[in-house]
Amino acid sequence: MVNTVNNPPVAPGVSANIRPGRMTLADLANYEARIRQPVVSTYRGYTIYGMGLPSSGGPTIALALNLLEGYDLKALPRERALHLYLEASRLAFADRNAYMGDPEFVDAPLTGLLSKKYAEERRKAMGERAAEGAVRAGDPYPFQQDPSTPLRPQAQRERWEGESTTHLTVSDKDGNIVSYTFTIESTGGNAMVVPGYGFLLNNELTDFDATAPHPNSPEAFKRPRSSMSPTLVFRDGRPVLALGSPGGATIITTVLQTLVNVLDFGLPIDQALAAPRLSQRNTQTTNVDGGFERTPEAQALAALGHRWAPTGEIGALTAIAFNPDGSVTAAAEPARRGGGSAAVERPR
Repeated sequence: MVNTVNNPPVAPGVSANIRPGRMTLADLANYEARIRQPVVSTYRGYTIYGMGLPSSGGPTIALALNLLEGYDLKALPRERALHLYLEASRLAFADRNAYMGDPEFVDAPLTGLLSKKYAEERRKAMGERAAEGAVRAGDPYPFQQDPSTPLRPQAQRERWEGESTTHLTVSDKDGNIVSYTFTIESTGGNAMVVPGYGFLLNNELTDFDATAPHPNSPEAFKRPRSSMSPTLVFRDGRPVLALGSPGGATIITTVLQTLVNVLDFGLPIDQALAAPRLSQRNTQTTNVDGGFERTPEAQALAALGHRWAPTGEIGALTAIAFNPDGSVTAAAEPARRGGGSAAVERPR
């Protein structure tokens, strides 16, 4: 690995400027995996476990759900509920971008961000119409001492990810559940294959924000912020849903919208997963797929100031729903990325 990084093998005919790295065997020897506690939040009686920093997925989803908890989305017209979903995502991303990074380098105010009281205050910024563009981050620091926040993250010793991110959702008859997102960042990673071993090296450094000061600016030994959002949902101690997706920053909105589709709108998991997706990440326009921009809901939302940026596909989710009768329903994309794979083994 070290030799490949420092002396990149170049295929015949390649004219690009291939720059060598500066990796040492000591870099690999000094690397430690971190065992981190999950981000724990609640939503309408459900307990939701998400991935903690340096992934921003779990905290951002929890913050958005806290904002949405103040509304009865199921009782609202669908376009009104979607408007609230988009604006909650916009505000959550504003806070994500301002505060979240590697917890060994950044003292992110997560207790404040995940406080229900902070959500009450932040909810005041959700208007009847879409914000015209990026909104400012809120101030979670006055809520850092809120004892009602279930989040207790602990770090122990231990942009766009494209089609090189994968998500698996698995359960077994003994009750074990795995929601697993893994990535090498861009398609092909950094395009280096270790000779004789056949595996690609990643280019995860592109997940840093190359501006300083910034909670996600690059530093030695620092881990870049990601958007991975493997999620487990429980009610009264029993599993309800396990899910996750690839898709860079759209991972967060893909998982968030699917949770809203199931927990609020009551859609079966396959329909919740196949529905058109809307991804608002504190920008002037909202990415949509599945032809959503041509629907009556899109027209009603456009009248509220929402602007659409259609794209080919958003996310590639897999999920397992745990049914009240003890059965499970596994679901994967019916069309996105050519269709996914979902199967249930039924032991004799």
